[in-house]
Amino acid sequence: MSTHKRHLTRRRVLGASALGVAATGAAVAGGAGLLSSASAAAFGYQDDGRNYVVDTGSSLVFKVSKTTGDLTSLVYKGKEYEGYGGKHSHVESGLGASTVTIKQSGPTILIKVVHGAITQWYAARSGQNNVYLWTNKADASFTATRYIVRLKPGMFPNTGSDAWDSTRDKIIEAGDVWRSPDGTTHSKHYSGKRTIDYDYVGFTAGSVGLWMVRSNHEKASGGPFYRSLLRHSNDGGAGLYEILHYNEAQTEAERFGLQGPYVIALTDGGAPSSSLFPANLDTSWVDGLGITGWVGKAGRGKVAGVGLKGMDAKYPYTVGFANADAQYWAKAAAGTGAFSCKGMLPGTYTLTVHKGELAVHTESVKVTAGATTSLHTLSITGDPSAASAVWRLGDWDGTPGEFKNAELMTYAHPSDGRAAKWTGNVTIGGGSEAASFPAYMWQDVNDGILVYFKLTKAQAAAAHTLRVGVTDAFAGGRPRVTVNDWVSAIPTAPTQPSTRSLTTGSYRGNNHSFTFNVPNSAWKTDTSQYNVLKINIVSGSGGTAYLSAGTSFDCLDLLT
Repeated sequence: MSTHKRHLTRRRVLGASALGVAATGAAVAGGAGLLSSASAAAFGYQDDGRNYVVDTGSSLVFKVSKTTGDLTSLVYKGKEYEGYGGKHSHVESGLGASTVTIKQSGPTILIKVVHGAITQWYAARSGQNNVYLWTNKADASFTATRYIVRLKPGMFPNTGSDAWDSTRDKIIEAGDVWRSPDGTTHSKHYSGKRTIDYDYVGFTAGSVGLWMVRSNHEKASGGPFYRSLLRHSNDGGAGLYEILHYNEAQTEAERFGLQGPYVIALTDGGAPSSSLFPANLDTSWVDGLGITGWVGKAGRGKVAGVGLKGMDAKYPYTVGFANADAQYWAKAAAGTGAFSCKGMLPGTYTLTVHKGELAVHTESVKVTAGATTSLHTLSITGDPSAASAVWRLGDWDGTPGEFKNAELMTYAHPSDGRAAKWTGNVTIGGGSEAASFPAYMWQDVNDGILVYFKLTKAQAAAAHTLRVGVTDAFAGGRPRVTVNDWVSAIPTAPTQPSTRSLTTGSYRGNNHSFTFNVPNSAWKTDTSQYNVLKINIVSGSGGTAYLSAGTSFDCLDLLT
């Protein structure tokens, strides 16, 4: 009997939002979930005429279409979970007519699906309730790289920021953002998670858990802080995603080549085994399968750093590595800043140290297969917070985290009923200044926010530099400032993603600092009077309301 591995079929990333419903029950421990208890089923595959039917020899049987490579069935303990709306699971939006082949190599069944520039692989391992997936994309002939697992309606609770009910909720933006009667907003975009924050997403109903364990994203785009679709659910069905390249809020060029494995894992309700997580997964069994583009452990290298000098203890630090072919990252240890990144493809990378999400140091590093590149302590010299300021709103960390509504905006629309009013002025020295300043500003919503502040006689006698840091923008929105009667020039718009990031759960774009040189003639000479800073969003494009030109803020400060 031939064997077949079950793999989710291709499909364009449909909505997905929040991370999976929290797992109930104890997480599967010590590799449980990889090997199930004794089963009478025999590991292998059959050809039913339309599909290759793979029995994992445990509790999972899945089917892959012989003509399209779609994953057409996912049966766990006798119950079907796959499919909704007449569609199946697949890479991209579905490949259509493809060449599909299958082979068994000992305890592994491998299915290969070829369609033009894309080759999709599925693998099953004897006794495991998992489907291992790889996607090899050679060029940009497909607009995105993603896999969607479609799940039947009613199988799991329909709750979370990425869940809605189309029979009750109303569409408020672009066909994919919904408002419930209670005023809360929901969308496939509202994951609330960055790539660095999660290893898996999915659903649990107590007695069964169905999960997508992400790959290491080495050939994805956007870096460790990228936010994208993760999952969605509604009255018509549910979906899980592995997003490897998506144009929403994208800051990097697309990378090509083999990506994976990512894993569809089924459990008895608990979380997937941590042995499946990208940092822990043993892939030695893949080396001899003949997967095009696969590079095993022996062909990879490592970077290890002694530490970082000049860290701010209030913030986490992340060390990223990127070139045109791959991306990686490692968390720096608190206190010392020591870091280690293994499993890297050979090549020369730009190493970037991030304070929070703000790049504060860069240099070049070379990775060699089978070797460790050791780095001495790196000194951080590019932190804008080091500059002395008369006042500072927020802090320089590459996020709007200190500002009003910032956290909510990663899992809700700006019009959400839980959001505080976007309008309102700020007085320096009045207390809770940052929390009163809006995380986002739009031409058509809250343009013209005022910041009041006083200067001493000595400060008012000097020119000062005003800095306005932003994390992203929509429709070319950028700040123009007025200080009392002095008006700045209109700054050039920096390069930012062209998509509606500010309403789809992401403030992450290209961090940029606008610098305004304010002359001493602009200040009030009476030190008892407030100086008034007015911020306007300027742009020649954009729509209305929350789709008008806008920007998200990182920090504002007036330097001494």
